[in-house]
Amino acid sequence: MRAFIVHTAEQLPALLKAFRKEAGLTQVEVAIRLGVTQQTISALERNAQKVSAERLLHLLGILGVEMVLQGKPHPSSETNPAAEMPPW
Repeated sequence: MRAFIVHTAEQLPALLKAFRKEAGLTQVEVAIRLGVTQQTISALERNAQKVSAERLLHLLGILGVEMVLQGKPHPSSETNPAAEMPPW
């Protein structure tokens, strides 16, 4: 599966819908597993900005997707590899 870099909450709805379809699940099936209504899943797929971290992680688990957090490279290390070296 491809990795996706998410910079804004506005990117989540399209990704959640795509992951659900890739998993071969309907909104109703996801709703039942998540313990919410189909309307709630529909709303998440239109506007995911207000979903709790707990619900998002549970939803991602249902969809077979994992969240990976990774630090951004420091700008100075991109131009100067020695910047990552300890000063000793």
